Amino acid sequence: MPSSAPYYLKGSPMAVRLNSVIGWLARRGLSLAGAAEMSVRGRTSGRMQRIPVNPHTHDGGQYLVSARGHSQWVRNMRAAGGGELRVGRTVRSFTAVELPDEEKLPILRTYLEKWGWEVNQYFQGVTARSSDAEIVAAAHDHPVFRITVRS
Repeated sequence: MPSSAPYYLKGSPMAVRLNSVIGWLARRGLSLAGAAEMSVRGRTSGRMQRIPVNPHTHDGGQYLVSARGHSQWVRNMRAAGGGELRVGRTVRSFTAVELPDEEKLPILRTYLEKWGWEVNQYFQGVTARSSDAEIVAAAHDHPVFRITVRS
């Protein structure tokens, strides 16, 4: 019997350690390939939770894509409606709006073009070279947020 739980692929212990290093570097001002450390308020704890993310720009808009699916940061973002991105001393507050699945295709394709080397394994065989139909079919498993940085 198939599970009705939303798609989420938990990070391996090695991936968790690597994320810690990437976040630590971002806090100290070293962004690897554009990575930043995101902080979002926890929906139950109320404390700021930190995770490295790959902010993605497409057609002048900025987006956050959850390659691993419906993760804790996604659930927190839905509740908080925004957060902060940090690289070194530069902290940018932002608001976030989740995109409906039918708007995700161009963002997911360009995200996979830029970040596929890092995230393809989380997309269950879907890559930047996949057909539009294949990417659209995977869209529900990968939340996308349009972010607006506050001035």
